[in-house]
Amino acid sequence: MENTLKCLRTSPQSINSIKVWKVIRDYAKVATNLASRSLPHFPAMKDFDIRQIILLNLGRRYKNDPNTMIIEELGLCQGEARIDIAVVNGSIHGYEIKGDQDTLKRLAGQVAIYSRVLDFVTLVVSSQHLDEGLKIIPEWWGIAGVEKNKRKIILREIRPHEKNPEPDPEAIVQLIWRNEALGILSKRGLDSGYVSKTKWALWERIMEELSLNELREEVRNTLKLRGNWRSVQPLK
Repeated sequence: MENTLKCLRTSPQSINSIKVWKVIRDYAKVATNLASRSLPHFPAMKDFDIRQIILLNLGRRYKNDPNTMIIEELGLCQGEARIDIAVVNGSIHGYEIKGDQDTLKRLAGQVAIYSRVLDFVTLVVSSQHLDEGLKIIPEWWGIAGVEKNKRKIILREIRPHEKNPEPDPEAIVQLIWRNEALGILSKRGLDSGYVSKTKWALWERIMEELSLNELREEVRNTLKLRGNWRSVQPLK
């Protein structure tokens, strides 16, 4: 934590960095105070527990939005990685969870994959992973801290997410299946000679003919229309 604080202090010209530093400082003080007191031992914050509170919050936020789908374990880059929770509407926002029983060994690899595909990403971590997590993720990723008291888990935003500056069309198009890719080409009158082609050829055709924004929109719409997700519908 001390290294992070020193790093942020060296950039006082950045208002965002100052704000982040203040939040991290306060968060560290809370963690230190709790550790120094003779408080009851709370069970470790597991991935499942954190996931449920995130899903509850997202469900409440989007309960009146029929154009939003919340998907668990969305596979990216042909299954190379799975983002814990993805919110699909006018963008794709991924949430990666690291609880007390998790490690950050895979995080750098996950960063590389998620950053090719997702429009926004938020890392949700328990306090023990906060300092190291900030060192690994890029600046445009958001980060949220998790605290637990006797009654509930509390999510606290440490740094807001920003838009992905360098999405990869090749990774984005791989979110759609072969039949879906053919459907996209067909409705645009671009399927001639491609009906029997492989998914790779169809993906290539889509990337050649569609702009990045058109591709992203087609992919989002396709994901929302797919019917067999392990998904969580907005709360009623």
